[in-house]
Amino acid sequence: MIGNHHRRRDVSVAFPCLVAATTSSSPIARRGTNYFILDSWEAGLVLHGSEVKSLREGHANLQDSYARIEDGEAWLFGMHVAPYAFSRGELDPVRRRKLLLHQKEISELWHKTQEKGLTLVPLRVYFKDGRAKVEIGLAKGKRNYDSARCSPSATPSARPSAP
Repeated sequence: MIGNHHRRRDVSVAFPCLVAATTSSSPIARRGTNYFILDSWEAGLVLHGSEVKSLREGHANLQDSYARIEDGEAWLFGMHVAPYAFSRGELDPVRRRKLLLHQKEISELWHKTQEKGLTLVPLRVYFKDGRAKVEIGLAKGKRNYDSARCSPSATPSARPSAP
């Protein structure tokens, strides 16, 4: 582990159905993902002013958000942070936000996302030691038959028993 950045291997390739269950435990998490999460990283999140208070109150949405590497920097697009009720300044709620990663991690992510079908998706947003963090995952999209296999109706315990 280097600094506050933590990288962990995920076993979602062997257990793809567990990904949605493990990432949705946070109040601000991506719900109903259609991805296999191959690997994940922890990154710092650059916020302005009242966005921190709004995020602490849980007024953020990761739906339709994604991360991308542009010009040697990591950026988070599409994350909606609702304006704080008592703020005076106006910030775009869906503006792009910078992700704080080591240059070696950014380079690694850039090389991995050049492969066909791989993308970066935010899995959850949380605070660690008073700092905003986002867990981003290297993801591969599921096919229709993969999604059907991981649906709740496909698990034996969710099927109704025959009379």
